[in-house]
Amino acid sequence: MSTCSISALGERLDFTSRKHNFSQPSSRLSGPTVPILQMAYSERTPPPRHAQTGSSLCPAVSLLLVLFTCNVRYAACGASNIVLILSDDQDVELGGMTPMKKTKLLIGDAGATFSNAYTATALGCPSRSSILTGNYPHNHAVRNDSLAGNCSSPLWQKGPETLALPVYLSKRKYRTFFAGKYLEQYGTKEAGEFAHVPPGWDLWHALVGDTKYYNYSLSVNGKEEKHGDSYEKDYFTDLILNRSLEFLDKRSLGQPFFMMLSPPAAHAPWTAAPQYQKEFSDVKAPRDGSFNKPGKDKHWLLRQPPNPMAGSSMDFLDDAYRKRWQTLLSVDDMVEKLVKKLEDLKELNNTYIFYASDNGFHAGQFSLPIDKRQLYEFDIRVPLMVRGPGIAPKQIVKAPVLNIDLAPTILDISGSDLPIMDGQSFLSQMAPSLRSGPSRSCFLVEHTGEGSPVPDPACPKLGCGLSHCLPNCVCEDSYNNTYACVRTLVGINLQYCEFSDNESFVEVYNLTSDLSQLVNIVKKVDPALLQAMNQHLIKLQSCIYCTPSLLFNNVQIIRSPQRLYLPSYRSLFYRV
Repeated sequence: MSTCSISALGERLDFTSRKHNFSQPSSRLSGPTVPILQMAYSERTPPPRHAQTGSSLCPAVSLLLVLFTCNVRYAACGASNIVLILSDDQDVELGGMTPMKKTKLLIGDAGATFSNAYTATALGCPSRSSILTGNYPHNHAVRNDSLAGNCSSPLWQKGPETLALPVYLSKRKYRTFFAGKYLEQYGTKEAGEFAHVPPGWDLWHALVGDTKYYNYSLSVNGKEEKHGDSYEKDYFTDLILNRSLEFLDKRSLGQPFFMMLSPPAAHAPWTAAPQYQKEFSDVKAPRDGSFNKPGKDKHWLLRQPPNPMAGSSMDFLDDAYRKRWQTLLSVDDMVEKLVKKLEDLKELNNTYIFYASDNGFHAGQFSLPIDKRQLYEFDIRVPLMVRGPGIAPKQIVKAPVLNIDLAPTILDISGSDLPIMDGQSFLSQMAPSLRSGPSRSCFLVEHTGEGSPVPDPACPKLGCGLSHCLPNCVCEDSYNNTYACVRTLVGINLQYCEFSDNESFVEVYNLTSDLSQLVNIVKKVDPALLQAMNQHLIKLQSCIYCTPSLLFNNVQIIRSPQRLYLPSYRSLFYRV
């Protein structure tokens, strides 16, 4: 096996426990952060986190409050239906919602659109695991899309999966239905093949393996079902829709239901339905502020791509961008037909519908052709829209929310006692009259980089430690692409990230003045602020069942924009 001497190896998977010293700010700082926790989930089963119901009030007043809540909020009485539609790799920063005209009309305009929705990790299996459990990746221990990274592994199945969203909904007597892509390693031999049906699901139609549109296998309630290449019978997005409509037709009247629909779009191989394959013929990937720009002040991986990109790379990513939009048109049709069915069944006004994505995407930003996994806004911002009882139409909600908040919000709607999770319900952000609750001042973003211990045969000069390398030998991930970030939108629109690599690299961005994250300002920032961010990152990365009360110690620094930069740089970078 080839010996790795390049920076891509970094420290491979884990941060160490030393702290940064910011007395002399530098781009090469000594000491990475605390370890990513990988504790056995069975050892950390939490007690329930009960919703505040006024237990200190006299019984008569408490009873009146319960009766009032049942009138205003169907969910508290366990009657509201819930639908979660989860797209794949759909961004918002690069116009990923542009093809979704029906979805924006039927969900966004009919309810709340979140302008600051994020994923805690920009990769499919860890993100989907966070959505199902309500926990950060360091607490559910799914690190990447591989079995070795815990994706649908036996450890996941014996631990976090037993405490996932459908388990709690089943206890509330919800009829649960899943159709689509579950986790990237689901159904593989090592993950129990198609016979494994996760607990809590009454009806199960899950893709075996990663994304396909044709020629795939499903696990249908634990039995294998093979599909071919017929559009009418097999196109996966349409099959998900048809199975969901069938479920609605056969539902039990009076029993609330939860449906999770997970279509393949807009993930590769970007196979559009026949009627949409000529759409958007003149569309190209947006040439935004960071498109085809060098990442020379960024971490090792982003300093590698050739800049400017070759013409062949530009053609490739433009073609991929068009095809992504084409595949999303079928998802848009799915939303329209699902809403129409609910309306016909007179269930629409008693149903919450969530539309979200597992992560964002990039197409040429910082000369990286196409993928996700990076810490920047284009990869971590996601679409999120919700409609339902008590949610006023045409709301734009600016409060930051995360994918880890979906599970507690859905459980809140169901009337469940909320188990302890890292996420928090954002029901109050959509319908303040229904439930009070804290808003998030900051949050964690984390990723564990993947790499190969041997060089890619197609790119031997790159050495080892890299993965997901494209034909032009630009790689989208590496061992040293392991990072953790604090992101705050309160007072200062700021992102602070530390890498587990042999440079102890740090990136800091003021997104108030630099939306495209072109300039890493770590050398220009007040050391006191850097130290506060470092300390808070340590808390977030080491917390088990993080709570909203986990705030900055030096919050006055974070909320004072004039303190962001060193005095010599304030006039250059600070903007009101």
